[in-house]
Amino acid sequence: MTDTLIKPPQDAPQDAQGAREDAQDTPRPVDNPALPDPGVTTEKRRPVVAPWLRSRRDFTATVRRAAGHAGYATAYHGLRAPWYAAQLTAMAPRGACRFLTSTNRWVWDREAAPLRDHAVRAEDATEYLTLARLRASRVRLRGLVAVVAAVFGLGFALWLYVMAPAFLYAFAAGAVLTCGYFGQQPDAPVIGPAVMRTELQKLTGTIVLRALESIGNPRITAAVKKGGDMNGMRFTSEITRDGPGYRADLDLPYGVTPEDVMEARQALASGLRRKLGCVWPSGDPDEHEGRLILWVGDKPMNETTKPAWPLLKDGQVDLFRPVMFGNDQRMRDIVVTLMFASVVIGSIPRMGKTFLLRLLLLIAALDPRAELYAFDFKGTGDLRPLEPVCHRYRAGEDDEDVEYVLHSMRELREELRRRAKVIRSLPSHRCPESKVTPALASDKSLGLHPIVVGFDECQVPFEHEKYGAELESICTDVAKRGPALGIVGMFATQRPDAKSLPPGISANAVLRFCLKVMGHTANDMVLGTGAYKAGIRATMFTRSDRGICWMSGEGDDPLIVASAFVDAPGAEKVVARARQLREDYGNVTGHALGQGPAETAGMDLLGDILKVVAASEEQVWNERIAARLAELRPDVYAGWTGENVTAALKPWSIKTTQVWGTTDGGEGKNRRGIKRADVVAAITRRDADRAVA
Repeated sequence: MTDTLIKPPQDAPQDAQGAREDAQDTPRPVDNPALPDPGVTTEKRRPVVAPWLRSRRDFTATVRRAAGHAGYATAYHGLRAPWYAAQLTAMAPRGACRFLTSTNRWVWDREAAPLRDHAVRAEDATEYLTLARLRASRVRLRGLVAVVAAVFGLGFALWLYVMAPAFLYAFAAGAVLTCGYFGQQPDAPVIGPAVMRTELQKLTGTIVLRALESIGNPRITAAVKKGGDMNGMRFTSEITRDGPGYRADLDLPYGVTPEDVMEARQALASGLRRKLGCVWPSGDPDEHEGRLILWVGDKPMNETTKPAWPLLKDGQVDLFRPVMFGNDQRMRDIVVTLMFASVVIGSIPRMGKTFLLRLLLLIAALDPRAELYAFDFKGTGDLRPLEPVCHRYRAGEDDEDVEYVLHSMRELREELRRRAKVIRSLPSHRCPESKVTPALASDKSLGLHPIVVGFDECQVPFEHEKYGAELESICTDVAKRGPALGIVGMFATQRPDAKSLPPGISANAVLRFCLKVMGHTANDMVLGTGAYKAGIRATMFTRSDRGICWMSGEGDDPLIVASAFVDAPGAEKVVARARQLREDYGNVTGHALGQGPAETAGMDLLGDILKVVAASEEQVWNERIAARLAELRPDVYAGWTGENVTAALKPWSIKTTQVWGTTDGGEGKNRRGIKRADVVAAITRRDADRAVA
C-alpha cells in the first residue's frame, strides 16, 4: 500500500520564492513516522471463578437443573431396566460370537495379514521375514495371555461355585449382559436417551458471519467476503455461554454500528435459524461505537422461565435504593430506583402495562414510609389489591370518580407547596442539595415521606371536559417539581399521544417503560424523541411478548426488560405484608382507614378569564391571560403558559386564533389569542346546561 500524500497549502510561508515553488510541487506523506503512540493499553481479565459459581442463585439453579436431570434419567431407566435386561440377554449369543471372533483375530495377528500378503506379492523376502518373526512373537505372547485368562477364569468360576455360588450367578449375569451390550446393533442401541434433545445448533463463528451477511448490509457483506480483517470486522473474543444462551463479541466493519444490525433483527434471526425472541443484538457501552454484542438465547425471552420476584414472599424496600423488578434477556436481575423520578408507561392494550404499574406500586408499598395514591381509570379493579395500603384509591371513569381524583390531587398540590417551604427553611447542613434525602424522609416531624401517585389510563382524566385542564396542570407540576420534593408520579396509558401524555409530563419523565406499540410516533412519545431512529424500537415486540419492554432512564443506555410477574393473589399477599409493615411504622392513613379527600375549592377558568380581561379588550394573547391568571390566583395558575390556556379552553369549544396586539415595547405582532366574546358565550352555554341538569 502506498503512503497517503498531501501537498502543502499555497500560502505556506517560505524564505525564498524558489523553495516555495519546490515545496508546492513536492508532496509529503501524511503519516508522520515520529508520531508517538497514545500509550493507552487496555486489558480484560477473564474471571478466575465462573460467573455461575459466584452467584448463589445461578449456582442453585445449575445444581437444581443437573440434579433434576439426573433424577429423571434414573427414574426413566430404572423403570425400563427389566426390559433392557431381557433385550440384552437375547443379544448375548451374538455378542459372544463377536467376542470370540475378535479374540481369535487378535491372538493370530489377523490385523497384520494384509502387510504380509503385500510382501509375498512383491517378493520382498526381507520384509516378509521381518513380519513373520514379529507375528510369531505376537502369537506366542497373545496365546499365552489367552490361555492364562481362560485357566484363571475357569478356576475362579469353580472357586466361586464352591465358596460363594450367589456371586457366581451375579458374575454370570454381568457376563451375559456385557455380551448383550456388544451384540447390539450400532444404529439401534437398547438403552436410549431419557431426554430427547432439541436440534439446536451450537452458535459458531461461521453461523454468526452467515447471519450477519444475510441482513443485506453492503459493508458487512463485503467484509465477510474479503475475510473481515481488511475492513475492521473481527471477533474480539471466543463465543461463550452466557446464561441461557450464547454470546458473541465482534467489531463491525468501519462505519457500521450496532443500530444497523438491530434494525435488521428479523433478517438476522432468519440467518441464525432462531426465533425472533431468541436474537438480541446490542452495543457495548464500555467499548467503541462499532462493537457488537450478539446474544442468542436457547429459547425466546417470553418462553424462558424467569426467576421468582425476590420480594414476593419476604423483604422490605427503601425507595431511595435500587430494587429488583425484572430480568433482561440473559435472565440477569434488573433494578429500578423510583425516587427522584417521574415514570411513563405506554403500550397497546393487553401487553402488561397495568401489571407493570401495579408492580411498581407494590415496590412502593413495601417502603413503610411511602404514601400511595392509586387511580384506576380502566375501572376493572386491577389495582384493587393495593387498597389496604393506599392513602387515596379510586377505580372508575365516571364524573364522581374523576372528581374524587381531582380533590385528591388538589390536596397533593398543597402538599407539594408545603414541602417546598419546609425544604427552603431547612439549614444547608441538613438539606445541602435542596431535595428530600433518606434522612429527611425518615424524620416524621418534617412530613417529607415519599409519596407515589399512580394513574392507569391517564388519558381519561386529562381529556375530561370539566376537570381535565386542572388535573393536567397539577400532574405537570408533580412531574416537574415532585421528584425533588419526594413525590413520584407514574402515568400509564394505552394511547401514547400528546393528549394522553401532555408534553409537560412526557418531557420531564426520567423513567420510561415502553411495551409493544404500533408506530414510531408512539414509540418516541414514550421513550423520547429520536429513540426509534436510534434503534430503540418497541414496535419489534410481538403480541406474545407480554410484560417485555424497553426501559430508559435507569443507567446510561436503554435496556430490554421482562418485568416480574405478580398475579392478583400474589399482589394481595405482598400488600398484606406491606400493611403489617405500615402498622408497625404507624403509617396507615386516608383510604386505608376509610377516609376520603376533603373537597377544596377548584378553579373557574372561564370566570377567572373574565376577571382578568376587561370588557374593553375584544381579544387578548393567551400568554398575557396566563400571566394575569397567575397574578390573580397563584395557588391555582402558577407556572401556566399560553399553551396551558389553549389546552384548558378546548373543552369549552373556544378556538385560539392569530390575534393582533402590541408588546410592552410598543411593537405590533400577531400571536395566539382568544376573543372575550367567545368566553362570554361559553359561560352562557355552561350555565344553561347546569340549569337544565
